[in-house]
Amino acid sequence: MKLIINGQTKEFIDNLTIQEIIDNLQITDKVMACAVNMDIVKKDNWNKFQPKENDIIELLNFVGGG
Repeated sequence: MKLIINGQTKEFIDNLTIQEIIDNLQITDKVMACAVNMDIVKKDNWNKFQPKENDIIELLNFVGGG
């Protein structure tokens, strides 16, 4: 399955959940929020939500600063 994650095209096996994608990319500790095709996916649903071919996924990390 082809997905666009943070602007980069990535290939994955079919039927991965958002959580499995995050684990696969080894960024579990960095991701604070997720949007698929501009729609927020709540963290409670990451283990259930399965993106479709060519979905655009934004995995966000909040950074403090001043």
